[in-house]
Amino acid sequence: MFLIQLKHELWKLFGKKRTFIGFGVFLLAQNVVVLMFRFSKASTGIRRALEGGGYPAADFITAETIATIVVIPIAYLLLPLYVALVGGDLVAKEAEDGTLRMILARPVSRLRLLSLKWLAGSLFALLLSVCLGVFGLAFASLWFPQGGLFATQIDGEGPRGGFSLFGASEGLWRYTLAHLLLATKAVSVMGLGFMFSCFNMKPAAATILALSVLFANGILMNIPWFADYKGWFITHHLNLWQWVFLQPAPTSRIIGSLCLLAGFNVTFFSIGAAAFQARDIKS
Repeated sequence: MFLIQLKHELWKLFGKKRTFIGFGVFLLAQNVVVLMFRFSKASTGIRRALEGGGYPAADFITAETIATIVVIPIAYLLLPLYVALVGGDLVAKEAEDGTLRMILARPVSRLRLLSLKWLAGSLFALLLSVCLGVFGLAFASLWFPQGGLFATQIDGEGPRGGFSLFGASEGLWRYTLAHLLLATKAVSVMGLGFMFSCFNMKPAAATILALSVLFANGILMNIPWFADYKGWFITHHLNLWQWVFLQPAPTSRIIGSLCLLAGFNVTFFSIGAAAFQARDIKS
């Protein structure tokens, strides 16, 4: 019965047009950026950095490199927006439409209902992250050859202090692993929106509150005088996907952040469930 109910939740989720907005925007944004790299001088900076370090630019201006560059702004700005939008809709939208009262009239516990909705939202977040990686690599492969991976180290760590270089096979492996870890960010942001959705508020308010929490964390984390407290902010751990491109990858740091994100997700779900259990849906 659980799988049947999950199937119905997925059917409802993917039956809404707004669910596919993120996929469409990702397709458009990735195509635009890839075409700009192909038909403009945007890759000059990459070439200069490589040749300045004595590396052959032709071996690293590749589909993997362009796809990795494309994913960075999308993962920072667009991905949180669309998973928070879905997370904020999961419960609040049904309450707004009045269908939640009909669902709870059936012999299904509130906790079971929330578990099904959270799992459906998590599957959506996972699918969106995977599609982001597949779309980016597929579009970049149309215009650039396969080869090594040039990855900018966003947090400035690593022996070269600015970028890492990987061979073709290792680059593809790290690209794949980065997007699997990016799914943990998508699920966590969706869970934050889901938590607010369980309260008595409109779907738009739940989405805005989730994004506001993320933006506030990001602003505080990037204040230079708060550098010693980065580990206290969820946005620091949401960026664990980019640590895969460090050389060598900080495995213990990634595992630690994964454990903390798991704790955040359990906390978000628990708070949301407690609020939902206390709500009077009939009023």
